[in-house]
Amino acid sequence: MGIDRRTRTVTLAATAVFALVAVVWWALGRPLGVDSAVYRAGGIAVLRGEPLYEHLSALPTWAPELPFTYPPFAALVFTPLAALPVQWCWALPALAAAPALAAALRPYAPEAGVLLAAFGLQPVWQTIGLGQLNLVLMALVIVDVLRRRGSAGVLIGLAAAIKLVPLIFVGHLLLTGRRADAFRALGTFAGATALGAVLLPADSARYWTSALFNDHFEQMKGWVGNQSWAGFAARTAPGQAWLLAFAALVVVGAAVVVRWRHRAGDDRGALLVTAGCALLVSPISWTHHWVWIAPALGYLLTSGRRWCALLVAAVFTGWTVAVVPGGQGRERDWTAGQALIGNAYLLVAVAAGAVLVTAAVRRRSARATV
Repeated sequence: MGIDRRTRTVTLAATAVFALVAVVWWALGRPLGVDSAVYRAGGIAVLRGEPLYEHLSALPTWAPELPFTYPPFAALVFTPLAALPVQWCWALPALAAAPALAAALRPYAPEAGVLLAAFGLQPVWQTIGLGQLNLVLMALVIVDVLRRRGSAGVLIGLAAAIKLVPLIFVGHLLLTGRRADAFRALGTFAGATALGAVLLPADSARYWTSALFNDHFEQMKGWVGNQSWAGFAARTAPGQAWLLAFAALVVVGAAVVVRWRHRAGDDRGALLVTAGCALLVSPISWTHHWVWIAPALGYLLTSGRRWCALLVAAVFTGWTVAVVPGGQGRERDWTAGQALIGNAYLLVAVAAGAVLVTAAVRRRSARATV
């Protein structure tokens, strides 16, 4: 599927709007981009020789006291941001957002209307507002899995070196019989990580031994903004045993469905299953991490499930996490109705997964009977 003229027009228009916002906010000296400010502060810490996983001295005064939670290689990537004003650090991921979203939607639903509607999804607009990289990382994975051949795996390895969660797509490559691509992804990840270890040895040792499991994540795990299964457990029934058991069940079920859809020639659907698995089993899946809902809705639309797509889109506009009490442990006092609404993102993924696993098992049973 190609990108038509109207899709290109929407992409260019959105990019122009984000550029204008950056210019105006910079001219007015207004704060912009909480997470991009953290990226910049991490890059400055590297250049100054300051500890990366302690207080970031270069954080602007208006930004909350957030830690740098990415691997050392990511901090090396962010060092050029030190030369830019904070607003222009926001502008870089914002300017990449529309092209990345268009690239991610291209194998699923390349129409201009779908791209335009995707900006109304909370994970998308929140990613842009924070100055996050989620759309870019998602596009790297989709392009690597669905559109590249010969050198596939490199983009996944780079994405994983910046943010560890994309490592799950190495397993996806193995499940779909692409061993060379999987090894190429692992090699790229290992090379980038080794570069970080060579240039930032102390920070690398700190990251892989303690900073990877930082206190910020532990304190915020039960917040409504964390729509992973670990977040659900922290809000409802804390306990490691059943949490790990469910995670194992999700991984096994996802593997079954990925193999089924791949054998059926549905690599688009198989990739979405792996992405959903990652969002569920990751300890932290902030609402802005759920950008994979955009290609998922495109998949539903092109599969003839328009009403289902509209209902799911309505859930992911952000109202579900806005109408329930959140923060300071108030999630523990939710009523049953509030818990249903406040956990809507992950419950949609669990329900979709259950339907797919059931269909896969029935199909295998039917084939065995035949």
